[in-house]
Amino acid sequence: MIVGILKEIKVMEKRVCMTPAGRMATQEAAKYLEMPHGGMGVLLGGVTGVEPATVVVIGGGVVGINAAKMACGLGAKVYILDTNLERLSYLDDVMPANCFPMMSNAAVLTDMVTKADAVIGAVLVAGTKAPKLLTRDMLKTMKKGSVIVDVAIDQGGCFETSKATTHADPTYEVDGVLHYCVANMPGAVARTSTRALTNATLPYAIEIANKGWKKAMQENKEIKLGANVIKGKITYKVVADAFDMLYIPIEELI
Repeated sequence: MIVGILKEIKVMEKRVCMTPAGRMATQEAAKYLEMPHGGMGVLLGGVTGVEPATVVVIGGGVVGINAAKMACGLGAKVYILDTNLERLSYLDDVMPANCFPMMSNAAVLTDMVTKADAVIGAVLVAGTKAPKLLTRDMLKTMKKGSVIVDVAIDQGGCFETSKATTHADPTYEVDGVLHYCVANMPGAVARTSTRALTNATLPYAIEIANKGWKKAMQENKEIKLGANVIKGKITYKVVADAFDMLYIPIEELI
């Protein structure tokens, strides 16, 4: 018996399932920049004669690119940071003119957050904890009333001051900066998220139902890669490493 869930394995499935979180991140940043919600009172896209907001997106993966697309579409000035030069080259080709892909390092991030009206943390290391990239010292240099959205909160968060919040009580303030760190962000748009996830995972579910989990894993390497735990044994290495537990290769169990 399998305990756990199937991970989104294919690139397309990862994109489908993680898109809502990235797009929501910008939507929430825009909302909480409004003064009634505790923000500094900045419109993301600005208006004629008034400059738009500056949005910094940390991470150029699926979440990051969707957050950046939304921010660009609303007219913000967007910086998307990543450490992969090939990914940055791709982003430079596909993103609009108001998006600026930049090589990320501590010095660049330290400088960029001082200019930001909103920072979106979109760093994900599959199966393990996210690195703490935005430190408390960096936070203290940010504008009062600015907003940070930590999409990586389900993996512990990529900001030092992040702590998981809920949809019922989504924000808190540290050093004058509003934090939005809701775990399972797409749960707020459950209809859209469920349909997207179902589109991605239903073919696997049908195959498992028709063949049984063991035969399905033997015949489909993507389903096999999707196993986390089988009969109490952890079959996904980064999860085992994260919790300092024994890892058992799945081949030994099927």
